[in-house]
Amino acid sequence: MIGLMQSQQLLISSLMDFAERHHGDAEIVSRRVEGDIHRTNYRQIAARSKQVAHGLDHMGLGFGDRVATLAWNGYRHLELYFGVSGSGRVLHTLNPRLHPEQIVWIANHAQDQVLCFDMSFLPIVQAVHANCSTIKHYVALCDANKLPTDTGIPGLQSYEAWIGAHSTDYHWPEFDEDSASSMCYTSGTTGNPKGVLYSHRSTLLHAFAGALPDALNISARDCILPVVPMFHVNAWGLPYCAAMTGCKLVFPGPSMDGKSIFELMESEGVNFAAGVPTVWQMLLGYLQSNQRRFSTLKRTVIGGAACPPAMMQSFQVDYGVEVLHAWGMTEMSPLGTVCTLKNKHAKLDAAQQMQVRLKQGRGIFGVDMKIVDDNRAELPWDGKTSGDLLVKGPWVVSEYFGSDGASPLVDGWFPTGDVATIDADGYMQITDRSKDVIKSGGEWISSIDVENIAMAHPGVAMAACIGMKHPKWDERPIIVVVTKPGVTLTRDEVLAFFVGKTAKWQVPDDVVFVDAIPLGGTGKMQKSKLRDMLRDYRLPGA
Repeated sequence: MIGLMQSQQLLISSLMDFAERHHGDAEIVSRRVEGDIHRTNYRQIAARSKQVAHGLDHMGLGFGDRVATLAWNGYRHLELYFGVSGSGRVLHTLNPRLHPEQIVWIANHAQDQVLCFDMSFLPIVQAVHANCSTIKHYVALCDANKLPTDTGIPGLQSYEAWIGAHSTDYHWPEFDEDSASSMCYTSGTTGNPKGVLYSHRSTLLHAFAGALPDALNISARDCILPVVPMFHVNAWGLPYCAAMTGCKLVFPGPSMDGKSIFELMESEGVNFAAGVPTVWQMLLGYLQSNQRRFSTLKRTVIGGAACPPAMMQSFQVDYGVEVLHAWGMTEMSPLGTVCTLKNKHAKLDAAQQMQVRLKQGRGIFGVDMKIVDDNRAELPWDGKTSGDLLVKGPWVVSEYFGSDGASPLVDGWFPTGDVATIDADGYMQITDRSKDVIKSGGEWISSIDVENIAMAHPGVAMAACIGMKHPKWDERPIIVVVTKPGVTLTRDEVLAFFVGKTAKWQVPDDVVFVDAIPLGGTGKMQKSKLRDMLRDYRLPGA
């Protein structure tokens, strides 16, 4: 027997229709590349998204053709999010922090037809366009009078002139909800990047789950600042959650320093922000150096890398901001877990609650997970036993774009590459990446645990733990440290800080001071590059 309910496809265009109809006057605020603050709302975003759709029709793009972006978080990028996908094309967000050769490879592999870019990325486009064999149209996200001449880019046109030539009256097409909506490539730390192709259905289900109270808890009463970039994994789905709920959005544009982020939060009344630890480290550094405090920020979601306990403690104790620890992957759209407390935790004291909050959290509805040993046997949820983390769900990748049917799945589960524990209440905690875990004398050492201790030192700005070859113990950990400005630390001072905080055999053998730790395009530490930097390093006495 089939249910007697209306059948409607889950399409991204329906999100903008809803936002326009029910939350049309809700604000969208952007700090632009031009330097000013721009204000619009969902009603205007909807109209301009339809102009984008008309513009793509006029270019002759077919259903499923790829439209690439090289853009910061801003209202024009948001219009492309909905105008491209809503019209049946595929939005392909390129990461401008990648090397030009990687951008060329990705654009050609994706067979992008159009590239829309912010003017700050003009030098990148000038460097790559001659080698991007499938791109036929280039659009600069600027006013017509700001379009530079003699760029060397054939047929370059301004975004405002392009969409301004078209009507705001557009009927969104109806099609299968399993059609591709957008794509993002993995960072490619090993081998070439891999394309993850999201569907309309997966994107809407992800938005539903992400907005739930036990996930990101998003509503029309919120003012959200997505610092996490729109050029990577759909800004963690926040643009879609925002349209679904009608919340106010504030976009930081290219200004990602602590001072600029704080001032935007204060001027716009931001109560919820999302970002990676490296960005929040800059924000906290600005607050501490200038004796500033938040007046409206109430909660922040931190993901992309494990949140150091010292950072969570600072946000929650020093500034009264609740931290939602989260975990996910490009292959997961990306949300997998969010750490919110259960009713049973309400009576715990602050220290006990903090021990829960430091975990990556519980799987949100739609994500199932398990940990397995080397033989793929499932391991117990006891909070102690660690194993390889596997996931599955309706917004988890089944195969990579262009893989000709080859699947990364193992018995229907996606292997994340993370090593984790899961406790009896379903709280998952990443103990390491499988490639970063350190094996010393037959025992495993979590690089994350070592980093967290180092990050708690008041003089440490950033720390990364890596394993180094040892003739007796196989590997031994070292800690690579960037000190805070004006701070001088010695090796012995750092190592002394570990005493009493971890087992003696887990204390690093050495401290290496560097000016900067290499970061990837999404703000994560690139340990592969760090290892390459230290390829001539030898452990003391090894």
